[in-house]
Amino acid sequence: MKLSVLVLFTAAAVGLSIGIVNFYFQHSWYYLAISFGVSFLSSFLVFYYLLEKYIYTKIKLIYKLIHNLKLGKDLKDALGEYVSSDPINDVEHEVKEWAGAKKKEIDLLKKQEQFRREFLSNVSHEFKTPLFAIQGYIETLQDCLIDDPEMATKFLKKAENNVERLSYLINDLDAIAKLETGESPINYQKFDFVQLAKDVMENLEDKAKRKNINLFFKDKYTAVTMVNADREKIRQVLINLMVNSIKYGIENGETAIKIFELHDQFLIEVTDNGIGIEEKHLSRLFERFYRIDTHRAREVGGTGLGLAIVKHILEAHEQTISVRSTPGIGTTFAFTLQKVS
Repeated sequence: MKLSVLVLFTAAAVGLSIGIVNFYFQHSWYYLAISFGVSFLSSFLVFYYLLEKYIYTKIKLIYKLIHNLKLGKDLKDALGEYVSSDPINDVEHEVKEWAGAKKKEIDLLKKQEQFRREFLSNVSHEFKTPLFAIQGYIETLQDCLIDDPEMATKFLKKAENNVERLSYLINDLDAIAKLETGESPINYQKFDFVQLAKDVMENLEDKAKRKNINLFFKDKYTAVTMVNADREKIRQVLINLMVNSIKYGIENGETAIKIFELHDQFLIEVTDNGIGIEEKHLSRLFERFYRIDTHRAREVGGTGLGLAIVKHILEAHEQTISVRSTPGIGTTFAFTLQKVS
């Protein structure tokens, strides 16, 4: 409600009240009208002055401050100063909206703080494990280097494996950091996705045979499936997804690729019939170092960054990835790529 309307109603109520009281004592409509007119006019002027000077101007300042803070400096400069015609209602709306936005921001910051703590804890653990192992192997080497060369060679090999694990961790973290900061640019080119997928399956054939897992296309793709993307980065996406399906797949299992043609995109699904993932884990699956079963993850190896890299690569392409899974039935990762003719 505008100030003038608010004061008008208030002054009318005061004037009417005084007029009725006057009529009660004088029993004259003339004096009722005179008292109503005088009290209404004086009340309107006094209320308007007092409310405008001591309340309304302060509300307008509060509204202006909140409005400008919400807009931000750049947008405020572009739009210019905004003066509300009804700041009392507007400031209530702005405060509620601002409070809601700030609550969301606080919740997000709390979530990010929790993620930061977990990430630091995980990265510390991931680095600490191979470092302590290397330290132990070196100490053992010093003791048996002369007396037992065969044992020394064995521990040297184990130390080398842990150094390689550290190297993989650092390289994967570096890859994610470069994708996030844009230091690793996306080199777009047109290529046949089916041919790329065939190359990846051929390269992973030996790894899959160790668990007798069959890698195949669900359909026969004879036509060229051209996409516009960074070929090597999409190769990395496919490798990470398929290696993941092999690691957590079952003996004599299968991993299949299926392609769906959308309006201006291809939807690619990588499906396995492995152990599956519980629904409570799906929302966090692409977080760095997030592991569903820590003990099993240690057995199958890996840095715990594969799916995080996949997500960052596809986001850098402005594409999406999703996952659906049922324990005991299998898992499907689905991502999109830009289609070209």
